[in-house]
Formats: sequence, C-alpha cells, structure tokens
Amino acid sequence: MKLKLSHLITIGALSLAPALANASVITLDFEGVGNQAAINDFYNGGTDSQGNSGVNYGVSFGSDALGCIDSDAGGSCAFANEPTADTVMFFLSGSSVLSYDAGFDTGFSFFYTSARDVSVNVYSGVNLTGDLLGSINLSNNASDNACSGDPTGNFCNWDIGSLSFAGIARSIDFGGAANYVGFDNITFGSTNPDTEVPEPSSLAILALGVLGLASRRLKSA
Repeated sequence: MKLKLSHLITIGALSLAPALANASVITLDFEGVGNQAAINDFYNGGTDSQGNSGVNYGVSFGSDALGCIDSDAGGSCAFANEPTADTVMFFLSGSSVLSYDAGFDTGFSFFYTSARDVSVNVYSGVNLTGDLLGSINLSNNASDNACSGDPTGNFCNWDIGSLSFAGIARSIDFGGAANYVGFDNITFGSTNPDTEVPEPSSLAILALGVLGLASRRLKSA
C-alpha cells in the first residue's frame, strides 16, 4: 500500500471487580475490531460493523473511525511496530470521532504514526459539541528514527501524543490526512498511553485473590 494505511465472599468479589475496573485508567487498544470495520459501538455495549464486540466502556465512535489490522497479521494496513498486537484506528474519510458520555478529566494520550500532519481536538460535549477544551498538532513521523517493519510496513515509527486540559471532556476529533495516519492505545485520565491493557477477567481474578487472602486472615483470627 506504499505510504497509505488502507483491549459474603462471592458477592464481595463480584462487586469489587467492577470497582477495580472503574478505578483503573481506560485504554482502547482496538484489538478485536475487524479489519476495515467501522468501530461504532465496539466499546459501547454493541459491535463494530462486522459484529465484533469489546469491553463496554461507554465509548462510541463515528462512522468514519475504522479498525485496521497489520498486513503481517493478515490485515490490509502497512504499519509495523504497533504498541499492542496488530490492530489500530484509522480513517479513509472525514476523521475519527470518539464520544464518551461519562466524560473524563485531567488529560489523555495516545500513540500515533502518520505520513502527514496530525490534529487532535477535545470538546466538552459529545459528538464535538460544547467548548473546545484543547488542541494538539503533531508532525508526520511514519518513518522517523530509521525504523523498519516487522517484517514489513512503511508506518513503522510510533510517537506519543498527549494533552492536558481543564474541565470535563466528552468527545475527541482525531484528524489529519485520511488514509495517512493511525492511532493506538488511546488512554483516558493519563498523559502517558498504557501499553499493558488489563482485561476485566484479570481484574476479577485479582479481586478474588484479594478477598481470598482476607478470608484466610479472618479464619485464622
């Protein structure tokens, strides 16, 4: 594609696991989204345009936001060295619009790779409404640092984009030149994108372990 881009004890455990999930920083790594599929409600209790579903974080995407899988993993995108596994977000028209009804504060971050300049804008309302809380402009970086593919992929260099702001944000416009930019590991509530995304099942196991230790202590008391 040349330079185009075409994550009682039983009752206590069940209640603690969601609390741990809510308390953690949310990272969207797009793994499980179909190749060239509209992300849609993949992270909002629904599915992408190919019927795949992910964790329900209450995050939805506009119809232009697509998933794309590394060509080395059987997909159609010419990127490499992606932060987590094989899938990233990109767009073929318009821009990738994210809406998060619950909102988030402090800031957010992401990885990006691009052969054109990138722009990201954050708004206080869903679907790019309300006040503009902040903007970030990033230069093209796709082949910086003499990077190489894994084993192939022209979009092989990834850099961090981050933005701090005041207020509550509920939507983000990930822009740039269509088909020339990919985003990955979008992280809410932190200006450093996460590269190790815990699954809810892992959080539940952690909760069970914590409660199990507490139970042993009570029995030995």
